Amino acid sequence: MSSETPETSERPGRSSSGFRPVELLRESPSGRVLAAEELAEHALLAVDTALGTSVALGLGGRIYEASSDDPMRHAEVIGGLLAGLFETAGASPSEVTAVVAGVGPGPFTGLRVGIAAAHAFATARGVPLLPLQGHEAVALAVLEEGAAAGARIVQDARRRELFVTEFSGLDWAGVPVRSVDPHLVTRADHTEASLDVWPERIPAARLVQLAARRLAAGRPFEEDRALYLRVPDVKQPAAPKRVST
Repeated sequence: MSSETPETSERPGRSSSGFRPVELLRESPSGRVLAAEELAEHALLAVDTALGTSVALGLGGRIYEASSDDPMRHAEVIGGLLAGLFETAGASPSEVTAVVAGVGPGPFTGLRVGIAAAHAFATARGVPLLPLQGHEAVALAVLEEGAAAGARIVQDARRRELFVTEFSGLDWAGVPVRSVDPHLVTRADHTEASLDVWPERIPAARLVQLAARRLAAGRPFEEDRALYLRVPDVKQPAAPKRVST
């Protein structure tokens, strides 16, 4: 199994124009509370482990978010983050009406932890699973800060490659419009542009906002499958060969 150690980037968390919402950076607080009128009657839990680990709980017009920037210890930190989240919100897991799963793009080793946790919670509570792409959450953070021309989200995919998704703006429902689907490019082939944004975090609070807006507008969600965009290193062992006698 590859350890998929993150590579260093000349522009981690930055756009080439210098614009970057603080919520996308490691230096931002590990916990925050946002007002969110779009939640209505929903109580939404979001989980994403495409970069570090970010979880959020939206209910009663507020979104509570907790994050860890450790890129390797998703399984070790996610339980504590979720427990702390419910404690901070003064809420019970039984109040959750749906679970938002960040489905990538992201590396196999990290991404699968969050998706498995989201599935487990949704199954245990008997509530719907709402898959969303993490880059859409990043785009929402950028576009709501005034980047009217759009945004190209560029994420370290390791192995000298990048995950890239492009957005042209927000639609009438406040949902980012994806103009180019997530794809994999080599660092050597990537040409920086003024709209590039390199996130260090996928903000789970924005996943909650997006889910609420999609529900209100009657929009569909993503397919329930992880966007690795490459074949995982971990493969099922082949069946043992039959020994002839």
